[in-house]
Amino acid sequence: MGEEGGGRSCGTTRELQKLKQQAMEYYRENDVPRRLEELLNSTFYLQPADVYGHLANCFSKLAKPPTICKVVGRNVLDGLGLPTLQVEIFCTIQNFPKNICSVVISTHFEVHENALPEQAEAEEVERSEAVSTAVQWVNKTIMEELRGIAPSNQAEVDQVLRTFFESKVQEEKERRQLEKGLEDQTIAIPSPPPPPPPARKKGQRQGRTDTLTEKPILPPEPVEPVLSGSMAVGAVSLAVAKTSAMLDNNPLYLNIALLKHPQEQPTKLTIPLLMVSLVSCGKSSPGKLNLMKEVICIPHPGLTAKQGVEMLLEIQKHINKTIEMPPPPKTETKKGHNGNKRSQDSEQWDSIYNALGSRCYIIAGTTSKSISKLLENGNISIPKSSGLIIKHTNQTTMSDLVQITNLLDSKKHIAVFGSTEAESSDDSLVDLAIGLGVRFIKLGGLSRGERVTKYNRLFAIEEELVQKGALGFNEEHTFFSLHEEAEKATMAGGPPELLEPIFPTEVMEGSAKA
Repeated sequence: MGEEGGGRSCGTTRELQKLKQQAMEYYRENDVPRRLEELLNSTFYLQPADVYGHLANCFSKLAKPPTICKVVGRNVLDGLGLPTLQVEIFCTIQNFPKNICSVVISTHFEVHENALPEQAEAEEVERSEAVSTAVQWVNKTIMEELRGIAPSNQAEVDQVLRTFFESKVQEEKERRQLEKGLEDQTIAIPSPPPPPPPARKKGQRQGRTDTLTEKPILPPEPVEPVLSGSMAVGAVSLAVAKTSAMLDNNPLYLNIALLKHPQEQPTKLTIPLLMVSLVSCGKSSPGKLNLMKEVICIPHPGLTAKQGVEMLLEIQKHINKTIEMPPPPKTETKKGHNGNKRSQDSEQWDSIYNALGSRCYIIAGTTSKSISKLLENGNISIPKSSGLIIKHTNQTTMSDLVQITNLLDSKKHIAVFGSTEAESSDDSLVDLAIGLGVRFIKLGGLSRGERVTKYNRLFAIEEELVQKGALGFNEEHTFFSLHEEAEKATMAGGPPELLEPIFPTEVMEGSAKA
């Protein structure tokens, strides 16, 4: 026992001597004594508390930069009371762990009004499993992969998340192949033969076959699969970006702008034009309003965001008074939500775009693929449209958002940043839209707390940019007036119908599920 205790004591002494030697070398390399002497001379007439404050600031600059030490995922509720994912980031700052920030991401699931009970129950189970899987990913593998990485290195964080997600996709692919192999080994039960055609009565003439053959209906396009738990990737990427901004005492939109413009810091930032839903329509809507999904209004570019919203609130009051009447009773329907009727209307969509694309904006909504698929193919022209509605969901990282907006800018396409149906009160979406420099932002109606929070964040950023003199104006927001368009058409010898063009500020949202 004595020899063993003596050995431990010697080992401890050597470790202390080694630490002292490392500290002396650190002080010598960073010239700490001279810095302390200068600091004490400069603070000779200050109070002791001030001296200690200056000393703390001095040593804090010499400390190791913050690194991620813990990532926590939780199952929380969104604006509709449905489960979604919250992510918290902890960083080691001056040898102590500290909770920096948290974000809540919206799920990709849509809310179906006329879904059958069994369909609604299946979607509820699927949503719950997706969130639970995301929480498990965040609290285990993702936390281990990101531990020790500086949150300021967004590119490295996103690459780690991308590699992790690709491994999960490969695991899911191998699992499905194994299940398919097991199914192929089972003996297939032969299907019964088709029934014989009905016998024709004696003396009955055979019906005349129709010479006009109907055009076959194409099968619906398969729904793009979403890997369960993928929201963990997008949520963690956003949380790290927000953490980096808070540690640098910067707003999130500025850090996103620096990611988009790494060469030089932008001196001017623009506020995207609002796309506000004034009326949401459906089968229970009065009159002919059931022919459209929603009525969207865009304020004039010359107005501030706050002025535009105040004007739209007045318009909304008059609209509500005009259409205020008891809605017709809802009829029971046995059909579930059919989201594939427009997926085979490619010819009609092309015809609409060719006829109206030069006179108004035709924006692709749910017809557009996910951001990861668009980046993988590098093709954003299918379906034909003036632009796309992009959303931060699933495995979309901050690097992906920067890349897709750069791709849209290079193709002269319009980027509309939108929110999902089941959104949360997290207002990071507004910072992302401003930092990425998109043309429009679609936040929904002027109601419900999770939407109003985002509008208030937009007002705060606009006011902050005005105070800093950093509010810019996007020249692409300026539209031609009717008289200017008519004059151009007349001088060019265009057809008479061009004398009454459609307002170029109108937006048609193409949707495969409309």
